[in-house]
Amino acid sequence: MELSSAVNLVTGRVISVLETEALPLTGVGAEIDEMKLELNMKAFLEDADRRSRVVASNETDNRWVKNVIDIAYEVEDVVDEFMYHFSKQQQWRGKPSRFFLKLIHFPKNLLVSHRVGVKLQGINRRIKSIAERNQRYRVFCSESSKSSEQIGGENHRNSWVKNLSESALFLKNDDLVGIEKAQRELLGWLMDQELQRTMTSVVGMGGLGKTTLVANTFNKQVVKQHFDCCAWITVSQQYVVTELFNSMIKELYGKAKEKINPAINLGSLSYRELVESLVDFLQPRRYLIVIDDVWSTKFWQDISITLPANMNGSRIFLTTRKEEVASFEFGTAKHIHRLKPLPFDESLDLFCKKAFFGKGGQCPPYLVSSARNLVAKCEGLPLAIVSLGGLMASKNTIAEWNGVYKNLHRELSENDTYFERLKYISLLSYHDLSYRLKQCFLYCCIFPEDYVIKWNTLIRLWMAEGFVELQKETIPEVVAERYLTELICRGLLQVVRPRECKMHDILREFAVFISKSVKFVAKSDGTEEVEDSGIRRWSIEAKDKQMKDLNKAALSRVRSLFVFAVDETSKTSFNRLPSGFKLMRVLDLEDSPINELPDELVNLFNLRYLNISVTQVKVLPKNTGKLYNLQTLDMRETQIKDLPAGIVKLKNLRYLCAHRVNVNRMAFDFGFGTVVPSKICLLNNLQTLNYVEARGDFIKQLSKMTQLRMLGVANVKEADEKNLCFAIAKMRDLRYLVVISCNEDEQLKMDALESAPPDLGKLTLRDDFLPHIQGLPNLREFILLNAYEGERLDFLEGFEKLKILQVAGCTRL
Repeated sequence: MELSSAVNLVTGRVISVLETEALPLTGVGAEIDEMKLELNMKAFLEDADRRSRVVASNETDNRWVKNVIDIAYEVEDVVDEFMYHFSKQQQWRGKPSRFFLKLIHFPKNLLVSHRVGVKLQGINRRIKSIAERNQRYRVFCSESSKSSEQIGGENHRNSWVKNLSESALFLKNDDLVGIEKAQRELLGWLMDQELQRTMTSVVGMGGLGKTTLVANTFNKQVVKQHFDCCAWITVSQQYVVTELFNSMIKELYGKAKEKINPAINLGSLSYRELVESLVDFLQPRRYLIVIDDVWSTKFWQDISITLPANMNGSRIFLTTRKEEVASFEFGTAKHIHRLKPLPFDESLDLFCKKAFFGKGGQCPPYLVSSARNLVAKCEGLPLAIVSLGGLMASKNTIAEWNGVYKNLHRELSENDTYFERLKYISLLSYHDLSYRLKQCFLYCCIFPEDYVIKWNTLIRLWMAEGFVELQKETIPEVVAERYLTELICRGLLQVVRPRECKMHDILREFAVFISKSVKFVAKSDGTEEVEDSGIRRWSIEAKDKQMKDLNKAALSRVRSLFVFAVDETSKTSFNRLPSGFKLMRVLDLEDSPINELPDELVNLFNLRYLNISVTQVKVLPKNTGKLYNLQTLDMRETQIKDLPAGIVKLKNLRYLCAHRVNVNRMAFDFGFGTVVPSKICLLNNLQTLNYVEARGDFIKQLSKMTQLRMLGVANVKEADEKNLCFAIAKMRDLRYLVVISCNEDEQLKMDALESAPPDLGKLTLRDDFLPHIQGLPNLREFILLNAYEGERLDFLEGFEKLKILQVAGCTRL
């Protein structure tokens, strides 16, 4: 990667720390100011980052980058250590304001400030010496960067992103190019009269759009109607066969008329029981199973036992990059579709759809020649075309377009392989990002391969990490959504479902490589100890391996820890959390086999994000209120029934996700709320409150929370209706609403709701107030569960933007 990007990723974060979090460092102001000047390479680096391309760095340059990164992290350590001491004193003294006023009068604090000042002075001297040895950062001013000065236009980029509508993020049929002929062939094989089970393989190099082609075919209504049941599973290079079987069962039962037996606990089923469940379900049915991203023929030995060779016209699809996989003798009738690069005209069409989205995909006459030249460099690779088109959508002048083309023409040759071409074009789009967006993009590789990432989760994590720029009169969630929009429109992230995305595996490989080189993210399979290498974020993916205990000493400098323990073998080795990571900002333990949290958790003053969802944790520590920097507390599907009273002290809390789920998700009481303290309504930064039990005067107090964007409330009584409607009407920013009455006989007419929040996009109801919401201008998803008693449901008007409608439990309908 280019040197400016490597340093900018780190120094940008440290400058932010110095400008915001280091303000209370009394007595070291001069050192802080000097350091900001020395590290404020920021303005220089951002300018260099826009102008520079991939620089052929030598050993001296790489050593310079390593030194600057190490020093930048050392600054962060010094600041965080001081803030840790500061927070302990604050808790001891009481009110923060009182402590600030008296801080300089305490000799102990003066001594700490002195020690910090000495450390910072030493770091400043080292920064200066590094700079002098490298002629004040002249390493960046390479000749290769001069021709790319046109790659910029920050003001145009900002306006471009702001003007993008959410609808631009959804893949529509008219966005797909060049798949008509291939899709007709696939549909023919899927729906012919052959009763024997058949296998269809779609094979081609990475970036050709195999998954896109199959997904668009799989989702067609005519296909869903033709088969009794359908399921999509992703295999990838590493997989755990029992996890694949679990995924298949969930998909198949979830879309079939009969629901999964409430007594079945998938996590406890043995291999044999999983196989029997699948065979029993599929044997009498005409099924369609898609197996995406297959890398080895071994997968067929693992999975074929669950796919009965019935004579019902069942079909199996697989996608693969490997010709030997597609040509394998599966012991069944088979077809092979070899995907090839797009012809030039179709490539140009796809490019224009991305580059000129705001103009209906029509290329202006003055850019036609430039567009054709750029498309020719992609050689028919859809992923490269989409990435390049997304990049050019932010360029406004002929000079900018010519600058990009010159870069491509200089760096690419006719002898480049498809992979090299795809890599360079994708990285070109990455290099054009601001340093904040670079961080956001690289951060996505912290998740496993083919992991589906919820947008809300990603936004909350970016905020917790400090990636999101604070802007006046704009909440950080909106800023983060713009970041996400730009990454998607540039083709660096892919939308897979509404408000869900993932990284293409090729782009993820690039991100992992870059992240490791700048100590941004490190990956581990859980079998090796986490070493104290200075890397700030660790992602542990323990798959089918015995996971080692986490090293306390090594975690002392880690700021973010993710544990993806997907196999029972790995889960058993993670029964307790390690202590000692006092500077942690992000702790994500979703689906880990823990049943209690360590006492040390409440001392993590720096913690912004805590995810313990889908665990067996039963209680939160009583002193949870000490986590006063916490922004996100995600405890969905845990055993936690009540929140401690101290939760109301978390003044920075923005997201409280607390609902518990019934095993039988179609039962009336599919969701249980968590009991919250009565003063929860005093948390005026809270954006999400989902689900909570309506107890005491909670509904009355709810009207104070006008800032809510997401609300889920259970156990609502008919007597609460008026107060609930009054509260909802005041929540003008509400986007998501779930209302569950206390029992099936309780009637919530909601007649008192005179005006619904205009931006409401998703609504889940347990009772019928259809007439009151059909006119919502932005409603995109509507779920009716046990909420309609009639035999016929007519949508006579309204619902102009509705994309998803789910109706269940309406037995008379």
